[in-house]
Amino acid sequence: MEQYKIDHKAEDEMIEAAFQEVLAGYLASNHRKKVEIITRAYKFAKEAHKGVRRRSGEPYILHPIAVAKIASQEIGLGSTSICAALLHDVVEDTDYTVEDLEQHFGKKIAQIVGGLTKISGGIFGNKASVQAENFRKLLLTMSEDIRVVLIKMADRLHNMRTLGSMTPNKQYKIAGETLYIYAPLAHRLGLFAIKTELEDLSFKYEHPAAYNHIKELIKESEAHRTEIYRKFSAPIKQKLEEIGLKYEAKARMKSVYSIWNKMEKKKVPFEEIYDIYAMRIIFDCDDPDKEKITCWNIYSIITDLYKLHPDRTRDWISVPKANGYQALHITVMGPDGNWIEVQIRSRRMDEIAEKGFAAHWKYKIGDGDEESELNVWLRTIKDILDNPEPSAIDFLDTLKLNLFASEIVVFTPKGELLTLPNNSTVLDVAFELHSQLGLHCIAGKVNHKLVPLSHKLKSGDQVEVLTSQSQKPRPEWVNFLATAKGKNRLRVALRKDQQPIKEQGKEIFTNFLKKHNLVGTNEVITKILGFLHIANREDLYLALGNNEVSLDDNLAKNITKQNSTSILTKLFRRKPSSNDKKEGTTTEIKIDTKETYILQHNENGANFKIADCCCPIPGDDVLGFIDENNEVIVHALDCPRAMMLKAGYGSRIVSTEWEVSTQKFLATIHIEGLDRFGILQELIQLISSTLNIDIRKLNIEAKNFVFSCQLSVLVKDTQVVTDLCNKVKKINGVKQTSRIY
Repeated sequence: MEQYKIDHKAEDEMIEAAFQEVLAGYLASNHRKKVEIITRAYKFAKEAHKGVRRRSGEPYILHPIAVAKIASQEIGLGSTSICAALLHDVVEDTDYTVEDLEQHFGKKIAQIVGGLTKISGGIFGNKASVQAENFRKLLLTMSEDIRVVLIKMADRLHNMRTLGSMTPNKQYKIAGETLYIYAPLAHRLGLFAIKTELEDLSFKYEHPAAYNHIKELIKESEAHRTEIYRKFSAPIKQKLEEIGLKYEAKARMKSVYSIWNKMEKKKVPFEEIYDIYAMRIIFDCDDPDKEKITCWNIYSIITDLYKLHPDRTRDWISVPKANGYQALHITVMGPDGNWIEVQIRSRRMDEIAEKGFAAHWKYKIGDGDEESELNVWLRTIKDILDNPEPSAIDFLDTLKLNLFASEIVVFTPKGELLTLPNNSTVLDVAFELHSQLGLHCIAGKVNHKLVPLSHKLKSGDQVEVLTSQSQKPRPEWVNFLATAKGKNRLRVALRKDQQPIKEQGKEIFTNFLKKHNLVGTNEVITKILGFLHIANREDLYLALGNNEVSLDDNLAKNITKQNSTSILTKLFRRKPSSNDKKEGTTTEIKIDTKETYILQHNENGANFKIADCCCPIPGDDVLGFIDENNEVIVHALDCPRAMMLKAGYGSRIVSTEWEVSTQKFLATIHIEGLDRFGILQELIQLISSTLNIDIRKLNIEAKNFVFSCQLSVLVKDTQVVTDLCNKVKKINGVKQTSRIY
């Protein structure tokens, strides 16, 4: 008992010390000092959560304290937000109500806690409709008070920092949700430091081996990078000191996730990623009017010393990014012959870059340029919320378009400036200006030249939209749009036009089910969609109404036959359990998502299916998705479809592990190099005879002395693919090999 008292006292001291850290950071900021209300909120929350512990075993109150610290010291919010962060779980987890909080702490704090309670438990629940609805709530509360989402971001960051205590399937769900929605949202709000950490933490839990490998490579190359940076920065620092500039210069490392992302996209090893670091120059400037000229003076000094890359200068001072980011980025040739990026910004710009709109909130600057940009974005979000997609995944995908990192700036003939996602077209501009312009757009004039409505725009283009009243929207236009607003408006218009056709198709489908005594369960409909290669019910009704597909007796027979055998196949689609009934049972056993699912293959077949969108093989980091038929579909962790499933259907994600077997899987490899006589023969000889690997498909094309080859082979695991690529590289003339999937 005495031991318990000592532990209890030590725990109280630890909690008090954590709260004092929050107070110390707050007192060091330039916010108005409202210590009394913060202390009251802390004591109230501590009492409300008394005796409750987190999954990790620590007292629950440490979580709200940590969230308050992030909100205050990493995002830069003030006393109202600190109080709301301390109280953010009180309404959800205890008997206190929002009205109780309003009585104790006032209307504003209670409103923010109420907004956080609406979107509690992460963005997503168990069902697709609930997920989409909760996401709508998140975005609506964001437009009511941006602090709700900023505190939610702090809450998510702390949850990610303590994710190690969760089960593997929960880790996949939360990490996937974070990478798919929260990291882009952090970027859109200008929270660059938080966005980077969220990406790295998600990557750490999804690909632990790759994460640790890249961390090790960064550590090994640190001494070499430090020396290169010292040589590169020394002359710049000397010149800046000569002109008497007060500044801070530092090397900014590329994050582990962004290095891996580049390695994957470019299919290159770590050694060939040359922009692993950039130099950042942050200067002090009391007069905002002199910031721009100081940036260009520093630009002049650097370009006098080093050769400038003409196509990689980014001026985000004259035209800031939509998230308020301002800086001048230039790329110059370093002393080691590689290109090095230099980011130039003032202390004010740096704070906005790291803390985004929160920096403006802190100073209450009113409707400045940056807040206006945020309001424009929030209006676009509201526009999408008014006409949501019927499918939750489509809805999330549409919104994802609005969390774009890359942007372009174009101008109307009147000089109005529009900020759009990269790859935007004339049609995007038309919808951005007005729905009717988009629906009747026939073409455009870009820089006074006539172009089709699918023409992709570049920053600085002047765009005029041409319309005709006889023009009607077409389904294929969706492929020409990059903006969420444009896609949403087009889909609403198409749905309106297509409704009578869909009703007709629905009637045909209902009659088909009645004729063959079939019940329209999710399982039956999924099978029909699979047979006809159609994505969803809406598309099926449309195709039937347009007479593009037909439902016949053979289809009904196949469905009936599958239903009669599905129970037996389902019995094998799981790891055998001691609780299983004897052979011949008709009871379907649900897969336990809390346990690791073993991917097995024997003479009766496999207890899993390989997703054809990413085609993973043993050795790949994978997860399982349990479909409507209780089948486990195996996806690569970084597959775009898997990212959507993690974000949208977290409760159906299961952690998986490959069992060693003799089963072989299809892998596709890309090979390119210099063409010469006999190279194909050498390649086939190596693969078939020397390595004894079965070739299933081979496409090779040679043009202007360069060849490219796509090769599909049957392999046991990723190690075989790696060995194959390494050996093929040694063939004279081969320059690059990489696995596509």
